[in-house]
Amino acid sequence: QVQLAQSGGGSVQAGGSLRLSCAASKYIYNHWGWFRQAPGKEREGVARLNIRSGATLYADSVTGRFTISRDNADGTVYLLMNSLQPEDTGVYYCAADSVGGPGWRLRPGYFTYWGQGTQVTVSS
Repeated sequence: QVQLAQSGGGSVQAGGSLRLSCAASKYIYNHWGWFRQAPGKEREGVARLNIRSGATLYADSVTGRFTISRDNADGTVYLLMNSLQPEDTGVYYCAADSVGGPGWRLRPGYFTYWGQGTQVTVSS
């Protein structure tokens, strides 16, 4: 059994910050990602991390504002979101996979295990 324990989220004003957390309760996965989905829209890749190489990948819309990282002491994976804007509003999901798909891309289908999702709302 594998469970991704996801926490964080909430409501903030534009320009504010939030930090989301995610961890696998049973297994260690090499590849981690964060995705978001707004109502009526496709699920969108936000960031991913290869914990073996340390490589990161960000969507153009969040580059320079969001940071994906891992606490090597306990394995928790974070998404730090700074300078939040209303367009960042949506349900955010963490995801994990042992391989991370056939390419270095932000694709939901490249990840097998998912957190439960949490709402992030940014108001102007």
